[in-house]
Amino acid sequence: MSSSPGSSPLTHFDATGQAQMVDVGAKLETARVAVARGTIRMQPATLALIQSGSAKKGDVLGVARIAAIMASKRTADLIPLCHPIALTRVTVEFEVDAAASAVHCTARAETQGRTGVEMEALTAVQIGLLTIYDMCKAADRGMVMTDVRLLEKLGGKSGHWQADAARG
Repeated sequence: MSSSPGSSPLTHFDATGQAQMVDVGAKLETARVAVARGTIRMQPATLALIQSGSAKKGDVLGVARIAAIMASKRTADLIPLCHPIALTRVTVEFEVDAAASAVHCTARAETQGRTGVEMEALTAVQIGLLTIYDMCKAADRGMVMTDVRLLEKLGGKSGHWQADAARG
């Protein structure tokens, strides 16, 4: 991406370096999809609590799924320069990984609009993982959330993008 003198390749800054909300008014409305993923690692005993459904606060993954979906809808309230987006679909999946003593969260956000839904998918993953932490912290304060990233985005002028598998 090239930029003219005095302009920034970062679209959230104007030519003078001031923060701005990107103007998407001239963009076409297209189907847009983003998929993000992240992981929370924990002690094996904590993972066993989640799997058995015997955590003190209840169904950890069920509550985390609802929290993640709700968060995706509130992304523009949390991140100052994000556009409010009318999401058409959000899905959140959790995969228990006993070998790694971890839970992987994958969120998919979809819309018909003028701007992408990457931030909504990433927000859903982060809040899903934070909810797991919140619900299990009495048993394990050492849990680690890691590897949160965008896996794929579709739609808009830039088209289809997929994460480089070599990055891990």
